[in-house]
Amino acid sequence: MIADIMKDTEQRMSKAMDSLHHHLGSVRTGRANPALVDRIQVDYYGSMMPLNQLAGISAPEARLVVIQPWDKGSIGPIEKAIMQSDLGLTPNNDGQVIRISIPTLTEERRKQFVKIVHSATEDSKVAVRNVRRDAVQQMKSLTSNKEISEDEERRATQELDALSRKYVDEAEKIGKAKELEVLEV
Repeated sequence: MIADIMKDTEQRMSKAMDSLHHHLGSVRTGRANPALVDRIQVDYYGSMMPLNQLAGISAPEARLVVIQPWDKGSIGPIEKAIMQSDLGLTPNNDGQVIRISIPTLTEERRKQFVKIVHSATEDSKVAVRNVRRDAVQQMKSLTSNKEISEDEERRATQELDALSRKYVDEAEKIGKAKELEVLEV
């Protein structure tokens, strides 16, 4: 029982880190990155679809993202979705591909992105703490139902504390690395 709870807790904490990686991948830095436009949703024939399901996305140069739609009729909706996104980028299309040149970031814009990184990092740390809280409640429930002893509960809670500390530290490390990447000129 305790092992199942610990396994589930670790999986959920790991998913929180994966979510953090995914979210921070879409935060703009000075370099072009295909993940920058991954989360953009395109209104394609009445349904919202992720951009990466409608086109091939590449970054052939340090300051250029190239989007090659598989259906040439989707160029207009893709361009519109990029314009409406919060990325602040302007796409150029030649009828075949869409090119997005990535301008250098101003100091003010970098600070805004650092705030986004801090917020995402804090959200993931809160998620890890919530997972820990849920697991501790499950342990207390097992103890109150006399399924495990108080000593087992105490040991399991100490393991949970160590596990949550590990993931909170990992989130902090991921956030610091992304912050340095954003601030790099």
